Amino acid sequence: MISELARAESAVATCADASVWALSEHDLIAALDVTHRLLQRLSAVRLALVREVDGRGTAVAQGACSTTVWLRHRLRLDVAAARRLVGLAASLDVAPSAVRGALASGTVTVEQARVIADTVSTVQTAAGPEVADQAVGVLVDWAGQFDPMLLRRLGSRILDHVAPEIADAAAAAALEAEAARAARDRHLTVAEQTGGQLRLSGILDAETAALVRAAIDPLSAPSGPDDTRTAGQRRHDALADVCRLALRTGELPEQGGDPAQLVVTTGLDELTRRLRVGALDVGLRLTPETVRRLACDAAILPAVLGGAGQVLDVGRQRRLVNGPLRRALVLRDGGCAFPGCDRPPRWCAAHHIRHWADGGPTSLDNAVLLCGHHHRHLHLGEWAVRLGGDGKPEFVPPAWLDPDQIPRRNHYHRRT
Repeated sequence: MISELARAESAVATCADASVWALSEHDLIAALDVTHRLLQRLSAVRLALVREVDGRGTAVAQGACSTTVWLRHRLRLDVAAARRLVGLAASLDVAPSAVRGALASGTVTVEQARVIADTVSTVQTAAGPEVADQAVGVLVDWAGQFDPMLLRRLGSRILDHVAPEIADAAAAAALEAEAARAARDRHLTVAEQTGGQLRLSGILDAETAALVRAAIDPLSAPSGPDDTRTAGQRRHDALADVCRLALRTGELPEQGGDPAQLVVTTGLDELTRRLRVGALDVGLRLTPETVRRLACDAAILPAVLGGAGQVLDVGRQRRLVNGPLRRALVLRDGGCAFPGCDRPPRWCAAHHIRHWADGGPTSLDNAVLLCGHHHRHLHLGEWAVRLGGDGKPEFVPPAWLDPDQIPRRNHYHRRT
């Protein structure tokens, strides 16, 4: 397989270097059709490989907490794309062979194949395997005409075409299956952009969507005839208002022993010249105006940093890794420090590099922030952790994974 894929890669490289401007309009469209079909066939191969990696537990064996996280780090995907890849591989693994065959031949796209697999699974539950086989043929034929969204909509009434005598009874089962798919696919991704912005994306199930609308819609209305904000800007501001209201209740869960709150940091030079700029403990930079506005209605905890970014003062040090010491650890590590992990600070605990039972102190230079999975993984003893020359944590892999045992770092939480 490796040699065949290498030959295919070489052929694609040759095409990538070709001058498409020289193609006639007919050949241009034909080349586009072939490229699209080839992409689907390659997708079938990739999904089979992902399913095998997942089934073998390769990701966990190499230190990741899931195949999704491993794929994100290995293939440099965003987490939503990695999660979707694992889900697609799983759904197609149990799909009828005709569906996998249609994808492998390039007849259907990956998303169409998932729609067909989901629909056929529902039909099989309601009407049995013979009717499901008929449904596959109809759906594959429709896939040549309709995109995945329309195909799913038409598929909801597929029994009208292949088994009209039980169509109404099966409609209720289809509705339940759709609710189960919504629960499976629900997610929210928060991705940091340039300039300290965040991009929110995801899929909400029906109940959560109703809750969000109920909370945001009343706050999204124009404030008056002079309100020049767009509808999107009003929804943005409404979400901010909801978050402020939630923080003021004091009922949100604690994070590492501290209440939910904003922590604003500033450099020592800026502090001695009076506050000019600030940053949140998650690395987002703030303008002076924003800092002053936050000071009006939020408890702001100062953390002073030296010129090289070392934490100079976060208040009195305590015996346990909580309070000011934990805030210093969050400022340094940004989240789980294990290579490839994207878990945020609120999901992490402090790990003593030199164990407490062995006389290790509870201090910043003897602690590292780890999520639950990697905390347990590190205690198995195959990986070693230490602080590098710059005071940041680095992890030495076991020899079976990397014979050279080159230290690795987590780059997902870098702020510069």
